[in-house]
Amino acid sequence: MSESTAAKADGAGAIRTLLADYRDASHATALVDLLDAYAQDPAGGGTPLSAEVRAGLPAALAVRPQAFSVLAFDGVQPVGLVNCIEGFSTFACRPLVNVHDVVVLASHRGQRITQRMFACVEAEALRRGACKLTLEVLQGNQPALSAYAREGFTSYQLDPAYGSAVFLQKKL
Repeated sequence: MSESTAAKADGAGAIRTLLADYRDASHATALVDLLDAYAQDPAGGGTPLSAEVRAGLPAALAVRPQAFSVLAFDGVQPVGLVNCIEGFSTFACRPLVNVHDVVVLASHRGQRITQRMFACVEAEALRRGACKLTLEVLQGNQPALSAYAREGFTSYQLDPAYGSAVFLQKKL
């Protein structure tokens, strides 16, 4: 398990980041609680996770080798989460990693926890041979856009005549 610790800006403690073990009860609880906090935020849709999702998500992720998550802790308190799913780039003929959820509790925003978690994500993506990281973000989420830009994320286009890529969905 990869783990890193960095002192908080005020020196009062340390933020610890690590790859989640979905079968570890404390990691599973942290993952579900943090994701639920995000789901209840307007940026996450404003609706809590269902009881079914809360109960089943860690086990569902555990059986998917293409999934991994990074957790951040302030002491024993879980304060951050990044969920990732490995995909595949046909143009590069290599894996890619889609950053699916990024959560930092409001009490811990502004401490560069996202940066610390992304260092773990990038290390795991490189270990898996990934050619790139991808993510989607709401246009109005300026703090997230700024954090992602600091980490080197940019919009992309293949040909300027066709413009930037747009993320779409179709629910089933």
